[in-house]
Amino acid sequence: MSIELLTSRLLPVPHGFATRAGGVSEGPFASLNLGFSTGDAREKVEENLRRLAGAAGAPLGALSRVSQVHGDVVLEARVEQVDEALRPVEGEADALWTEVPGTWVAVGTADCVPVVLVDPDGRRVAAIHSGWKGTDLVISARAVETLVARGARPERLLAAVGPSIQRCCYEVSEELGQRFTQRFGADVVEVEPSGRVRLDLSRAVRMTLVGAGLRPEHVDVLQACTACEPSRFFSHRRDAGRTGRHLNLVVNRF
Repeated sequence: MSIELLTSRLLPVPHGFATRAGGVSEGPFASLNLGFSTGDAREKVEENLRRLAGAAGAPLGALSRVSQVHGDVVLEARVEQVDEALRPVEGEADALWTEVPGTWVAVGTADCVPVVLVDPDGRRVAAIHSGWKGTDLVISARAVETLVARGARPERLLAAVGPSIQRCCYEVSEELGQRFTQRFGADVVEVEPSGRVRLDLSRAVRMTLVGAGLRPEHVDVLQACTACEPSRFFSHRRDAGRTGRHLNLVVNRF
């Protein structure tokens, strides 16, 4: 089975949100596990990454990643020399951007919201990891601000919000529901007659991007739910933590 990369019609550069198809990992990590911290065999993850690079059409040595910490730090990927080996992570952060032609950035997810940003004028790209903590910290807005500081115009930026756990499967505490209602409004939270509270993280992320200056028609939200489709997606919540990781990537190639 070949690698499946979900894409957005809005973005003019190579990009994609990986599913679990097309790799060599086994068991709970089958088959395209792209995370080293899961308990999977390292050599299998490395082979999966090589396959992903082939699907992305970019050298593996041009890939930049970060150690994700559920914060709001945005780092620049500084790739000075590209070889065949996988580069070390850039540091602790949850968003990464580059303006170096031919390089690519990616973030890992297994329920959290992935976002890729494209500045078509300045030829810059960014990848964002937004769990509930990062969404509460509006990390997507921090990434937009970073690109704007380099000369981007927010109304020209393009964004794709990838598959994540959706409202149907994301039950949260009443306290967290109230917190998000106060921050983003009632539309991001559903309270069922039973009292269960469900959170729509993708909607909150979209609202953040639009609030940061992106035009609504420049934000594409892929509605697939990672928790609903075990044959297609890894899900940290559904699988009680023993699962793989997706990578969500964008290549700086215009």
